[in-house]
Amino acid sequence: MDLTLTEAQLEFRSYARQFLDKEVVSQRAAWDRAESVDISIVPKLGEIGFFGLTIPEEYGGLGGDYITYCIGMEELGRADSAVRGIVSVSMGLVGKVILSHGTEEQKMRWLPRIADGSVLACFGLTEPDTGSDAGNLKTRASREGDEYVLNGQKMFITNATWADVCLVFARTGGPGPKGVSAFLVPTATPGFETREIKGKLGLRGQATGEIYLTDVRVPASARLGEEGQGFAIAMHSLDKGRVSVGAGCVGIISGCLDTVVDYATQRQQFGRPLASFQLIQDMIADISVELDAARLLVWRAADLIERGEPFGTAASKAKYFASEAAVRAANSAIQIFGGYGYIDEYPVQKYLRDARVMTLYEGTSQIQKLLIGRAETGVSAFL
Repeated sequence: MDLTLTEAQLEFRSYARQFLDKEVVSQRAAWDRAESVDISIVPKLGEIGFFGLTIPEEYGGLGGDYITYCIGMEELGRADSAVRGIVSVSMGLVGKVILSHGTEEQKMRWLPRIADGSVLACFGLTEPDTGSDAGNLKTRASREGDEYVLNGQKMFITNATWADVCLVFARTGGPGPKGVSAFLVPTATPGFETREIKGKLGLRGQATGEIYLTDVRVPASARLGEEGQGFAIAMHSLDKGRVSVGAGCVGIISGCLDTVVDYATQRQQFGRPLASFQLIQDMIADISVELDAARLLVWRAADLIERGEPFGTAASKAKYFASEAAVRAANSAIQIFGGYGYIDEYPVQKYLRDARVMTLYEGTSQIQKLLIGRAETGVSAFL
């Protein structure tokens, strides 16, 4: 794998960072305190092209490769993981699933508007009683003539209260993963209700919510793929989503490294810079090494996607390592800052709070270990 970035990729990184420093970094503390990102940032992100990465131009996107996509997610993670999640879910989880599994009508209806940021999407998989156990979800879609009637509840759904369309996974058949189907449900449909979840530890600016489906009627044309394909569609989407989460975690680690190097070289203790102390350099060195390792794991998975080769295990490794490394990096950053790291005048405490959830969603660290273990041994530890 050639790790040399192209001129276009370097230009995109520079342009993205300049935009995010001006429009996001300057506001992230205020958004975090208010527990709400200013939604006016969404069309601006669309104009820059974040929502159109890897979406073909014929559907309103920018096209491009997965390394460029990872660069975009890294810069978003460095700036504010709450904003990265808005983009990653709408375009990464939902948009890419429509691209890979949707009909031409579904692609033309949704992708151009997702790509330009005029429509936000959410991914309705997790339920109150089924997180890692998504194959046993309880939401049901009953066929009635040319329609499906959906009833159930979803939990911890990013973009839930802002989304214009929800990719809902619901049971159309018997128990287990093979009974699950997927549906594109406009959130304005009667019976579709949401409630925002407040008081989160991290990603506070991101709209996270519950979804309630009460006799929600959608035409059969809203089904994505065939009946019974929903679970496979969800897992394929999450494999790619893990690459996005990993890239966002690389951004967190990068932000931690930049912040602590700047602080440690300027802050004086005992008449000398903090950076001159051996144990401070020890922590900075760990952050630096894990940054490189996480980025290489993420880029390897992205390269496999680009080549059309199997990437699921590589995505699990990237997501597992990068998310755990982001927590370690942010924890060390707070240690280097001392008491100042514990207040929101500096970003390191936010990096830690945002990093912590990365080990949970789109497959916990423990789930990633089971996936990696199954790939290595050929034996499944899942029940």
